[in-house]
Amino acid sequence: MTSESAAIMADEREPGVAHMAMAEIVHPVLSPDEFALFSRFARQRQVAAGEVLFRRGDSGDAMFVIVSGIVDLNFGEDLVVKYLGPGEFFGELGLLIGDHRRGADARASTELSLLELGHPDFQKLVDHDPGRVAFFLRRTIMRVVSNEQMLIRQLRRRNHDLEAALDNLYTTTHQLSHTEELVRTDELTGLYNRRGLTLYLQECRQPSRNPPQGLLLIDCDRFKRINDEHGHLVGDRVLQAVANILRSVVQPGGLACRLGGDEFCLLVQEADAEALEHVAGFILHAVHGLLERSQPVPRVCPVSIGVSLLDPSRDWNDWYAHADSALYEAKRRGGNRLQWPVDWRGSG
Repeated sequence: MTSESAAIMADEREPGVAHMAMAEIVHPVLSPDEFALFSRFARQRQVAAGEVLFRRGDSGDAMFVIVSGIVDLNFGEDLVVKYLGPGEFFGELGLLIGDHRRGADARASTELSLLELGHPDFQKLVDHDPGRVAFFLRRTIMRVVSNEQMLIRQLRRRNHDLEAALDNLYTTTHQLSHTEELVRTDELTGLYNRRGLTLYLQECRQPSRNPPQGLLLIDCDRFKRINDEHGHLVGDRVLQAVANILRSVVQPGGLACRLGGDEFCLLVQEADAEALEHVAGFILHAVHGLLERSQPVPRVCPVSIGVSLLDPSRDWNDWYAHADSALYEAKRRGGNRLQWPVDWRGSG
């Protein structure tokens, strides 16, 4: 089974998964011809590392094209920070709508060379090459619509998760407070922490619940190098990116958890060997999609995955040991792969 087929199968089970991949396809980058055209009429601007170009809520009427350097766009809340590099553009709604409220903080991660276009500059573009500008506008509108649809899907999913959490709140215990819920959650990634995992496993032992059938242990490859070379802030964002991928594939009744450091787990409620391979394959495929857009500042890192089916008569320690042996074997074989325990099906 290839990673591509795994992604397709995961798409059929979870509509939200395909849209995460779509976000990588519809991204704001100019073609060489468009870049040459914009360069002809835009104003050059040099920006020092760390300088803020605009903040969320600011009024803006210009768009920017990156000539060199890296810009990070922070949309706030728990959304992943986007990193834009040479040839990519941002702030286009300010130009097209005029006096538009910015939806993110834009900051120079490195020294920047930018092209800045206001309304007079854009009018010159239209007058000079209306056909090429019309094509650019069609692509831009498609990207805006795609982003809006993705936001709506995220809000609907969050509403669904909230309703499920409230149902669980009133049916399992009437005394669970908001503070107690926070204790379950990892502050950095928003996934469940070890305490949340323990409470989940206790709930699964109740007569009305079934224990999970599959376990994935996920460990970041060469994560220490990222912290050493780029700092802990970049390392934290890499962990958040991995967590968001896991959050996108966790199924009803399952659990995504940060066990600590750069180690995660995913418990699947109803699964067989093929389903677990589909989920693990999609995680690898999503990570590879982010890695292909290489940047000086890492957005994610390769991961190793130990995959195991669970014996409901055993407990977490046995489950973890079995999956951990598979994870160890994946690491031994160079990482960046999924691995079953070597004694499962008589092969690795």
